[in-house]
This record gives sequence, C-alpha cells and structure tokens, in this order.
Amino acid sequence: MVLVGPAGSGKTTLTETLLAASGAIPRAGSVRDGTTVTDFEESEHAHGRSISLAVAALLHQDTKINLIDTPGYADFVGELRAGLRAADCALFVVAANEGVDDGTRSLWRECAAVGMPRAVVITKLDQARADYDGVLRQAQESFGDAAGGKVVPLYVPVRSGTDVTGLTGLLRPTPEAEETGLRGELIEAVIEESEDETLMDRYVGGEEIAEDVLVADLERAVARATFHPVVPACSVTGVGCTELLDLVVRGFPSPAEHPSPEVFQPNGAAADPISCDKGGPLVAEVVKTTSDPYVGRLSLVRVFSGTLTSDQSVHVSGHFSSFFGADAGHEDHDEDEKVGALSYPFGKQLAPADQVVAGDLCAIGRLSRAETGDTLSSVDDPRVLKPWSMPEPLLPIAIVAQTKSDEDKLSQALGRLAAEDPSLRIENNAETHQLVLWTMGESHAEVTLERLGERYGVRVDQEPFVVSLRETFGGSAKGLGRHVKQSGGHGQYAVCHIEVEPLPEGSGFEFVDKVVGGAVPRNFIPSVEKGVRTQMERGCRLGHPMVDLRVTLTDGKAHSVDSSDMAFQMAGALALREAAAATTVTMLEPFDTVSVVVPDDMVGPVMSDLSARRARLLGTDKVGEDRTQVLAEVPQTELVRYAVDLRSSTHGAGVFTRSFAHYEPMPEDVARTIPPRT
Repeated sequence: MVLVGPAGSGKTTLTETLLAASGAIPRAGSVRDGTTVTDFEESEHAHGRSISLAVAALLHQDTKINLIDTPGYADFVGELRAGLRAADCALFVVAANEGVDDGTRSLWRECAAVGMPRAVVITKLDQARADYDGVLRQAQESFGDAAGGKVVPLYVPVRSGTDVTGLTGLLRPTPEAEETGLRGELIEAVIEESEDETLMDRYVGGEEIAEDVLVADLERAVARATFHPVVPACSVTGVGCTELLDLVVRGFPSPAEHPSPEVFQPNGAAADPISCDKGGPLVAEVVKTTSDPYVGRLSLVRVFSGTLTSDQSVHVSGHFSSFFGADAGHEDHDEDEKVGALSYPFGKQLAPADQVVAGDLCAIGRLSRAETGDTLSSVDDPRVLKPWSMPEPLLPIAIVAQTKSDEDKLSQALGRLAAEDPSLRIENNAETHQLVLWTMGESHAEVTLERLGERYGVRVDQEPFVVSLRETFGGSAKGLGRHVKQSGGHGQYAVCHIEVEPLPEGSGFEFVDKVVGGAVPRNFIPSVEKGVRTQMERGCRLGHPMVDLRVTLTDGKAHSVDSSDMAFQMAGALALREAAAATTVTMLEPFDTVSVVVPDDMVGPVMSDLSARRARLLGTDKVGEDRTQVLAEVPQTELVRYAVDLRSSTHGAGVFTRSFAHYEPMPEDVARTIPPRT
C-alpha cells in the first residue's frame, strides 16, 4: 500500500502511527540511529521532508501490509511513480487544515493515470484550522464523478467539544450511524457499484443488506478505482488508524486482484501474461536503487510472479530505450547475476528473508548491474516488464568538477546516481562542451548535488547553462586568406580567395571548387575546405558553429617549396573570418514546440508569460473538465528556468513538455546580450 499526498499532509507521521497501532514499533515518532523509521537515507532527516520512497511493513489481522511512503513534492514525482508501481492500492492523504489545491489534484491524476485503487484519508483533525467537513466537500468536488469515481465517507468523526475522540462506521446499522444521515448515501453508492442488479430493489424495498455483502461490493468497486471511501484520521491521538488498517485488509484488493504490468521477451516479442502466483515464472522489478560508496547498491524489488530465493541466478533486463526511445537516458542491457542475501526493508533497517513470494517487496544487496526499472526473471525464461513512464526532466544544471581528483570520480558517481534515479538525465553536450544534469526542479537538483558530495566525495561547481546556438551569414561576402610566414628555413605560404553565400535553413554546408589554371594545386584544395570547416565549427561571431553556407574557392596562390596542407588550412580559416567581417553574421537560436497544461483559470497569465518569452502561440485545446493545453513555439534560451517559473506561477498546477522544432534568426537586440563562448 502506498501513501500519496501533498507535502505537509502528514503521510510520514501517519505511516509511523499505523506502524505503532499494529505494534510494529513501540510508538509513533520512534527514532533509530537518529532518523525516523521511514527515513530511507540520511538526507531525508537532514531536509526534514520525504524526498524518496521508503518502505516499512506491519501485520494486521494476520495480513502483511507493506507501507510505502512517497514524497509529495513535484520535484520527486519519479519516486511517487515508482511507489505506485510497487503497490496495489493507495491511501490518498489530505490535511484537514490545508484542503485540496491544484498540486493535490495533480497527485490524484497521477494515481488515476495508472488506475490505482485508493481511499481518501483526511488527517490533522486536531489542528487549529482543521475543517473536516469543508475538506470532505472539496475532495468530493475534486475527486468525484468528474474525475472518475465516487468519494463517499466510510466513517465520520465523533467529537467531544472540539476534540475528535473516535469514529462512527457507516456500514453497520447502528443508531449513531443512522443519526449522521450519511449511512443511506454510502449504502446506495456501494449498491450502485454492485454487480447484483437485484440489490438496489431489495434495499429500496426495506431489506437490510448484510454488512459482508456490502463490504464485498465495496472491495470490488475500490479495486476498479471507481469508488473511493473516505476515512478521517488523527496521527497524534491514533484515531482512525485501526479503521484504516481494517479497510486495507477487508476493502482493498489483494495483490492477486491487481493487474500485472505488460510483459515481453527481451527481443521485444510479447510474452504470456503473468499473475500474482508464487508458483508461476519469476518476474520481479527493481522499483528503487540506492548506492553507498561502502556498502554498494541496494535494490528495492517488487515480485510480481513466482518466488525469489537467496543465491538464485536471475536474468537482469533493462530496456528503457526500447520502450521510450534513445533519449530515455538508460542504455538497454541484458546479463545474468546471482542474487545475494534477501531482506525485508523497514526504512533503513533490513530483516533477513529466505525467500520472497509474488505480491511482496524485498531488498537485494549488491546487484551490480541492476538499475531502477530493470526486470529480474529466470535465466532460462527471461522476461521484460514494460517500465513505468518517467517524467521528463526539464531543468538543466551545468556542472564542472572543482579539482582533477573530483573529475576522476565524477563519471562513476553520476553513473550510479542515474542508475538510482531514472528522472535524472545526464548529458555531455558535444557542442557546448558542458556536462549537464537535467533535473525535475531546484529541489531535485539540490539533492542530486548533495548526494554527489556526501556519498561519493565529488565536489562540483555550477556554471551558466549554454544553449546550443548557431551562426550563419546574413548576406554574401568575399574573403581573402593569406598565410605567409618566412622566418628562416622552411616557410609557410598559402593564399586563397573565397566567396560565401547563405543557404536556406537546413541545407548544411557546400564547398565549390572554381579554381582555374592550377592557382591552387589540386592536392591543397581539400586543405582549404578543411580549414573552412574548422573555422565554421569555431564560429565567427560568438564562438558557435556556423551552418547553411556555400563556400566557393575562386583563386589563390601557392609556393613550390613553402606551401603545405597546414598552410592552406590556415588560409581557408582566415578567408572565412575575413568574409564574415565583411557582412552581417546572424545568430540562429533553437525553438522548441511546447505544450503547457494548466487549469482553465490560469490560461491567460500563462499565455501572457509565453508571449513575454518571445513565444509564437499556436492555439489552445481543452484537456478534461477543467484544464487547457496551450501550444506554442518558444526559443530555448527562454526555457532554461521555465520548469521553475511555471511551477511557481501556477502553484504547482502547471506542467509542460517540449520537443525540438527548428532554428530561426535571433533578434539582434537579444543577440547583443549573448556573451561570446570562451
């Protein structure tokens, strides 16, 4: 079971309270080694917030329940999606003193996108500004029929003055339940979801429907993700915790009822579907990876089919690129490895396990090649699960190692971080010569740099991110390249005349030889072209590559002794620079096609902001009931921090994607603000 909700809603505290209620820990807030039991890594405690998913287990009514605590910050939505993949059901946590905002609705859509069965938990009932009834209405309006389901209270709080002292269950026919006036609404909502078409007539006719029948129909409706029961809870007093655990055991689908991911063979062919059967073929998935420079890798694994045992040989398949394209950032790989010791995770603590069956989670140490999203299967019958979709990292951070020692360790450290975190993309830009970390936002970038320093001892500095610009000629021009040096002994002599003209976008480079009479010997004409190409790569204005040119070699001079390949290369480069000085060199900037999805009431400000970024607006389309997609072409130079700015201006409600469109001339007033490349 995964706990989902916005930051500050109380997920981690609720997790510990549930553990305490079941006897898994002595009391909520227990501390082990200086961190709470749900802290998975040291930075959790240092930041005072959840930044990665963490797992702990409890036993309730002879049923093992794995609790997966996930971050509520948008920067760590990759961890949330991993938690959703590892779980069969969710508790969606909303604070009674905060309510439902756009960021909360975004998290609900994440759950809905994967069809996750879920209940709504309204926490922090003891807070001064708590408004249970108001937040319940917000949840019903935001998550109800328009969003794909019914949101109906299963329990209601019992108050003594302003304090919540307990809960009243609405399924049982008690006087307290009848007094609320909500019992009938709950039963009717459950019956509407029933497959028994006679049930509603029997209920309307006055028959008391047995609680077991209602619970069975509720469980089926929850499993279909069309019915979302609401339970109030207070982590401080423990009110609602037993009822939540009862709901998980009786009202949530078991792993056997939850659909399994699509399964393929390593060659891409479809494989037979799997089910949650401990006797079936082994198919498991790495849902999280952590690395420690001393301990090594620790893989958190969900077993979907079969049984995983210690010292078992498994096939490890990673096929991100096959499913999501080369830009996925993780190379495909297939190899066999031997599983070492198995453990059940409990935050940072590990309990040994001999075997792990389908439907359960475990931790495996020292799987040297396994990355987050990889599939573990039988060596004799390898399978590949289609990985869950990862969010696109859109905030670039350019870094440089502080020292030679840091530089030597940087590549390996980044490789380990990328294996842990598929939402981190690492780019070595061949044009700008920058090492770029593509991150989800400022917090994600901050945590990534902290991990580099604290785990691997690699110190880096940030530098301004450079967009890959281009240069081209604004008009035709002629250039003379004269490279003549006589300093005693063998000299250097080369002269060439060229004409340069711009070509249409995307035409590339053309070199034309119009030399007559052998003014430039045939063996030196390729040298002139090489010199021109070299200068084009260096640029003639701000140091960016030149494109879309036709260069015609018209004349030149050579010396029988002093001319050489290198001399004519130098002359060709000088000729292009002189031609550039005789005309206007236009800067070309890349444009991306951008899709921004925001709530309807934010469309105007978003479009105004895009216009201020020199965007070309292409139109709008409705997305669902209350959101709009804005399409535009935007210069990449205006998108460097757009991931941060959009999130801030829309309070976390706006999301965007981008894809390269084309290059086009940059306005001269903007070009003058661009510093030369060094």
